[in-house]
Amino acid sequence: MEQKYELLRKYYGYSAFREGQEELVDAIMSGRDVFGVMPTGGGKSLCYQLPSLMLPGVTLVVSPLISLMKDQVMALDSMGVPAAYINSSQTAEEQHSVYARLRAGVLRLVYVAPERLETPGFLSAARETDISLLAVDEAHCISQWGQDFRPSYLRIPAFINALPARPTLAAFTATATPNVRQDVERLLGLRSPLRVVTGFDRPNLRFEVLRPRNRFKCLESLLSARRDKSGIVYCATRKNVELVCERLREAGFGATRYHAGLEEIERRRNQEDFIYDRRTVMVATNAFGMGIDKSNVSFVIHYNMPKSLEAYYQEAGRAGRDGSPADCVLLYSPADVYTARFLIESSNENPDLSPEERRALAEQDLLRLEKMVGYCETKNCYRGYILEYFGQPHKSSCGSCGNCAAEYESVDATREAQMVLSCVIRARDALGYYLGQSVITRVLMGGRDKRVLGLGLDRLSTFGLLKGRDRVFVQALFDELISGGYLVIRPEHKTLEPTPKAREVLFHGGTVTVRMRLSTVAPKAERAGAKPSHDRKNARTDGFDEADNDLLDALKALRLSIARDEGVPLYVVFSNATLTEIARRRPKTVDDLLSIPGIGTVKASRYGRLFLDTVSQYPG
Repeated sequence: MEQKYELLRKYYGYSAFREGQEELVDAIMSGRDVFGVMPTGGGKSLCYQLPSLMLPGVTLVVSPLISLMKDQVMALDSMGVPAAYINSSQTAEEQHSVYARLRAGVLRLVYVAPERLETPGFLSAARETDISLLAVDEAHCISQWGQDFRPSYLRIPAFINALPARPTLAAFTATATPNVRQDVERLLGLRSPLRVVTGFDRPNLRFEVLRPRNRFKCLESLLSARRDKSGIVYCATRKNVELVCERLREAGFGATRYHAGLEEIERRRNQEDFIYDRRTVMVATNAFGMGIDKSNVSFVIHYNMPKSLEAYYQEAGRAGRDGSPADCVLLYSPADVYTARFLIESSNENPDLSPEERRALAEQDLLRLEKMVGYCETKNCYRGYILEYFGQPHKSSCGSCGNCAAEYESVDATREAQMVLSCVIRARDALGYYLGQSVITRVLMGGRDKRVLGLGLDRLSTFGLLKGRDRVFVQALFDELISGGYLVIRPEHKTLEPTPKAREVLFHGGTVTVRMRLSTVAPKAERAGAKPSHDRKNARTDGFDEADNDLLDALKALRLSIARDEGVPLYVVFSNATLTEIARRRPKTVDDLLSIPGIGTVKASRYGRLFLDTVSQYPG
């Protein structure tokens, strides 16, 4: 198996495998099915691409999005590997050309959308081809209990059964709970697979949750601190994408947009503008991102809370794919919970499902939402919360996320807690029914909106008792009363009701303490928002002097020029991490260049002299 190390060096520029990769490659080469669960950026694609260079015949890769196929094929072409894709973006002539190359045996890898598997043209070509390996990327899409269920993935087993011989199967995903993993194995029909779970942790990502008073101003502040960086802003709805993108452009940011309501031509153009760094900020719904192999995304900001922790981690994981430090910031408001509930209820109206199936899916989605809200409101380590959800052991503190890095103070909030509990009870006595948290909050803070005045709640003795108090503190107080079991939310009407435990605080001397982050208590800190994990001078350049930074800038300029001339994304030439190593090591020969991770013989031959000439102009 020495060949695998030679190919790893030649095509990928690495002298060693990452965790889990070699076991998966060896199992595939022995003809055994595999199931790899590896974090985004963990090198899943190499696990099936490398065997394709050693196996006879062709490797088919089932992939969910056109953008993924294009990016992967472009990257393979740049390494000298013959590859192609088949999807709905192609003309009939283009598809027939791929079928002809497939039959002729000149391709090593072919990416195919699951919808194409049972079309007559593709099935005919596949049946006349020696298929050694079938790799299923984003394999969680086959499970209806996964966050990205796609019915078209259910066609994969029928396609396999229609082939003259069953190929080795390889399934890969980055986000799947234990239950979803079992579902994937069963539905794909994996036979005694080698299971490799390398973990879900992404140490280079810094997680933060903010509760801004003004969401857009907070976003503007976050982006202002990252003007020289590339990132994604996720919104829950198309309407928010349009509004946020327009306002960012008015504020002078290089923003573009992406959602399913746009024409295909505009979606493709906007996506390419972002990938080729003509626009630095992509404002998008969750329709954007799966399979986007853009290595220099240095931040992902969620303008709204996603519906599940799986979706959040998958979207946040699009930052820092090259291993560089990156920020994942979520702007949270309790109102997001109601939006998410509405989206869940709307998405579970599939007429192809029975009422029982729709009910079961809705219940599953609501449980996921509950976990997502728990992440937003936890006072503990954000990274630990995520890893706990996916069943991975972890330290109690990561030392770097927003909670672990923050300072806290414990505030005695017993008196204010009594005010809240009294208000809940007095409103119930006055109206005959309980109210939701938002109305109770407005009563306590002296709000005179139509609902409060119409119900006569301004006449309650608790009206305005918390007027002038910081909203962050008031929200933290409600969170503590709910998580501490003093109040309960009734899901059917979203009303707040006191529990027997509330009597301890009201009548028996019980106390309530609220743990407050100092950074959220201080108004200036909130206006500034989450700081970048690394500023421009220090990003990926620890130990650099000014000359090193100048060289790195020159290398990036050269990469940009090459990428534009060839019409490819920047990372297809070299990743940020590779450029940083070039600037750090200052290679003088092609052999020196080949010792840098990420530079194989193909790319060294193609680009090496240009980069060596640039290095020579910046003596260390």
